[in-house]
Amino acid sequence: MHPILFKFGSITVYTYGFMIAIGIVVALLLSICRAKKLGFNEDVIIDLGIYGIIGGFIGSKLLFWIVEFQSIIHDPKYIFQTLTSGFVVYGGIMGGVLTGYIYCKKKNLDFWGYLDLIIPSIALAQGFGRIGCFETGCCYGRETDSILGIVFQNSLYAPNGVPLIPTQLFSSAGDFIIAGILLYYASKSKRKGQVSGLYMILYSIGRFIIEIFRGDPRGNIGFLSTSQFICVFIFFIGIYVFCFANKEKSN
Repeated sequence: MHPILFKFGSITVYTYGFMIAIGIVVALLLSICRAKKLGFNEDVIIDLGIYGIIGGFIGSKLLFWIVEFQSIIHDPKYIFQTLTSGFVVYGGIMGGVLTGYIYCKKKNLDFWGYLDLIIPSIALAQGFGRIGCFETGCCYGRETDSILGIVFQNSLYAPNGVPLIPTQLFSSAGDFIIAGILLYYASKSKRKGQVSGLYMILYSIGRFIIEIFRGDPRGNIGFLSTSQFICVFIFFIGIYVFCFANKEKSN
């Protein structure tokens, strides 16, 4: 694959970072476009995007260090060695949402309304991010004899020269599909929080399944990976939010 997109003199542009940047830009543009149509404040969308990126980075980094706690105990320098590498998507989502919640509370804004607006864009951004994972070779799948197997040749993360399940591409396709479903449902939903709840349900199911086919080293809680363990909670929270949250306000 192509972990390095291109070099310009002493500047190196990595594909992963480039795809993350594309995902962020596309997500912001989509959210702003929808904000105009639905009567939301566009400046708030930009603020939520900025704070969400910061909160997401911190959250994904903190959860990664929690998962790698044993490595840190063994060598505290591991924290500084992984400042720019090693992120957990769930931590990023939770960090971004928490930051958005705090922002909305301080500004006295409709948190659920803005979250429903932005959440399809988050799924869309994740789809681009997973393409970056594929090009880099991280988050790779188990070895396979299937015709769907992908062979990496110059990855610093995935085993090279052996066919692997392309879990990154499956994740990307799933994220794009979820984004499409959410955008469609957003036009039908009558209660705040339902789009967000549906995202939690769909993403947790998809992520739980993908984790079964992952082959990269990850943290575990019992027989579940850390992400699968979180998926169980997010799934039930999503059901509650979808079925019951804000129900009394719509009556």
